[in-house]
Amino acid sequence: MNLREAHALLADRGFRPGGASARTFPDGAPYKVEIPSCEGPRVMTGVLEEAKTRGVRIDRVSQGSGVMMLTDGEIEEMLSLGASAGVEVCLFLGPRGAWDIGGQAKVSTAVGGVARGNEMVAASLCDAFRAVELGVRSLLVGDIGVLEILGELKVDGSLPSDLVLKTSVLMPLPNAPTARLYERLGATSLNVSTDLPVPVLAEIRSVTSVPIDMYIEVPDDQGGHVRFYDVPEIVRVAAPVYLKMGLRNRRTSIRWVRI
Repeated sequence: MNLREAHALLADRGFRPGGASARTFPDGAPYKVEIPSCEGPRVMTGVLEEAKTRGVRIDRVSQGSGVMMLTDGEIEEMLSLGASAGVEVCLFLGPRGAWDIGGQAKVSTAVGGVARGNEMVAASLCDAFRAVELGVRSLLVGDIGVLEILGELKVDGSLPSDLVLKTSVLMPLPNAPTARLYERLGATSLNVSTDLPVPVLAEIRSVTSVPIDMYIEVPDDQGGHVRFYDVPEIVRVAAPVYLKMGLRNRRTSIRWVRI
């Protein structure tokens, strides 16, 4: 098989070059703004206050350390803040590979979000059910197996049908076949790899229907690049898309600090 034949095979399976996206969020917006690394109610309060001062709309905040790192009261306070401001609150599941004894996560962040063994899968499920019972309707998932199980639990009614399952940047998503797989497994928001060129984003959008979310200011441990100049083209081809503002030039991320 040569490259021409390989591209023809991909096209027969729906994987073709993309173009401008005609999709939007349900309210008609082509993009929304997400602030990651909101690790607790104090940080979230600061983010919302600053956004109000600057007249900037925030649509989603996400947390990077995990449901297990928050008390019930802290989760309820974050949900209250979100409800008052009209902001989605997305909490990470854990424990994960980066918190475990495994050495691989120390040398490759690509496996930092995995659930190592059935014990971690079970703990992630406990995190999910605890969060949902407290009123959370958006979860950040870092493991493909956990994603599939949560998707199945939504289908059989064990978890709410409106529960957002957002894939983590720690689950590499570099191409359209992977994106389609994640959506098929239950993902309802796709965090793509941080360094994808615009044509690849268009390819991903052409085979998916759920929102994409993408770092525009990228944390150092995920590449550290800044892509504000790309935003118009990203929105044009990837809509509906969450634009994420991360922590650039900060080696010790606040997501590992207990707040």
